[in-house]
Amino acid sequence: MQQSGRRGLKLVVSDQGPGIADIEQAFTDGFTTGAGLGHGLGGARRLMDEFHVWSSPGRGTTVTAVRWNGRG
Repeated sequence: MQQSGRRGLKLVVSDQGPGIADIEQAFTDGFTTGAGLGHGLGGARRLMDEFHVWSSPGRGTTVTAVRWNGRG
């Protein structure tokens, strides 16, 4: 993608799963609802320049992540 003369990568990932009831809790390191390590959303957010999560219980989740080339 390009915006204001910058180039970057934009990922949009969606599912139709159970959704995330508490998004802020899901960003907390160590929080997991399964057998994972609990670093997924928080770790991904730290790696990206822009990171947005939309979720609705029973309707699914959409994550949009952007990483700009040559970020300061």
